[in-house]
Amino acid sequence: MNSTPQRLSFLEKVGYSGGDAAANFVFMSMVLFQTNFYTDVFGLSSGAAAAVLLWPRLWDAAFDPIMGILADRTKTRWGKFRPWVLWTSVPWAVVMVLAYTTPKGWSMGMMIAYAGITNTILMTLYSMNNMPYSALSAVMTGDLDERTRLNGFRFIGANIAQLIVGGCTLPLVAKFAQGHDRQHGWQMTMTVWAILCFVLFMVTFLTTRERIKPVHEVKSSPKQDFLDLLKNKPWYALVAYTLFNFALLTYRGSAHFNLYQRFADKGAMFDFLAKIGLTTPDAGAPVGPLGAALDWIGYIAHGTNVNLPGNVADVFNSIVNIIGTGTTIVFIVLSANLTKRFGKKAVIFWGFTLAGINACAYYLLTPTSTTAMVVLAVLGSIVYAPTIAAAWSMYADAADYSEWQTGHRFTGMVYATIGFSLKSGLALGSAVFLWAMSGFWGYDTAAPNAANAIVGYHFSSSIGVGLLFFGGAISIGMCQLNKRLTLQVSEELNERRRQAAAAPTP
Repeated sequence: MNSTPQRLSFLEKVGYSGGDAAANFVFMSMVLFQTNFYTDVFGLSSGAAAAVLLWPRLWDAAFDPIMGILADRTKTRWGKFRPWVLWTSVPWAVVMVLAYTTPKGWSMGMMIAYAGITNTILMTLYSMNNMPYSALSAVMTGDLDERTRLNGFRFIGANIAQLIVGGCTLPLVAKFAQGHDRQHGWQMTMTVWAILCFVLFMVTFLTTRERIKPVHEVKSSPKQDFLDLLKNKPWYALVAYTLFNFALLTYRGSAHFNLYQRFADKGAMFDFLAKIGLTTPDAGAPVGPLGAALDWIGYIAHGTNVNLPGNVADVFNSIVNIIGTGTTIVFIVLSANLTKRFGKKAVIFWGFTLAGINACAYYLLTPTSTTAMVVLAVLGSIVYAPTIAAAWSMYADAADYSEWQTGHRFTGMVYATIGFSLKSGLALGSAVFLWAMSGFWGYDTAAPNAANAIVGYHFSSSIGVGLLFFGGAISIGMCQLNKRLTLQVSEELNERRRQAAAAPTP
């Protein structure tokens, strides 16, 4: 490794993006479907599902700082962070399948234990892989613009995976379930995703390199690293922002699943699908290779508006996910220069504020407002997209800020504590949705289509999501890492590195 900033090749940027693409096969399955998998497929009550979702993720959050300490102290010929992507790839794939496998003939107590154990192991492997992976971007290059571009590639890859997960999971589950049941459908679908994860992790490991190291390698205890981190005021704001950001993802995923599956009118959804050629009144596939391919992955609704097919909500939900995620990918690319012009903090603040207003607009929807649902998904993706790469680049800037303050670098600790906030947000988002649905609207997983529950889905998917967006906007507004300070820190650190590189070796 050397201490000077490096330009990264196109291949390395694409290779790095593969790691987050792989992570999103687990992450987006968790965000979009895991709550309802445990209640509707696995068969847990809302209270048991909340516990299975909450406690493994809180353990995972607590494990992140431990992982940060391990990563910061890892020394191999491949670097500190990159080896973890390799070491976790096979266990990740195996446990990913087990976590979405439903045992047959077990007691409810054994089922809860199985769900809790497999989810805990999966979340632990997620930390062991994704925390070092995230920190890797901070040591691949010290150039701020190059780092932002790298994270842009990362989130294009992540959103392509999100598009695949959001757009294909439910149709594939329905397809694999034919002749079996939804439990088999989930197991087979996650097996396909697990194989893809393994391949993508190998691509990331083989194509990336670590280059940046501190000006001075200072040996310090984990306690001292954490005490030094507490001096980093921007870090506090980023922790709060991350909590809101990831809580809203799992909260919104759970709420929107039910919005499309249970609030939206199935006849109106069928009519929308008919307009775009995704229906057929008989068992045959639409004419042409594209129609056959769409039918093979479960994207054709076989039936009529009078005799509605069982997969109509699955297909409509997937179409909304594809359109929203596709829009996000496009606007990540189109907004690449926004952070350079206005600064990352400003981009995130206004993106979250506008996204909060967009979310509240969902409250105006009626069950037949299918076109409006798609339009709001597109508008929400447009304003949220620029914030994604900007936020992850700010985490690297926070690591720079600590090195600038203290004279030594503890990137793993910074990302581990951000990871703690991230996982806590994920845990709380799903659990708060279930608690709110039970406490305010009397939600019972045995009666998911009850009138009171549908009122709750509508409120949660609109006002509830909007409030979380506003919380994130307020948090990032309190962060001191504006454009001027970020540039100052980067310039001074690069100068220190140049001086250290030029100094004679004792």
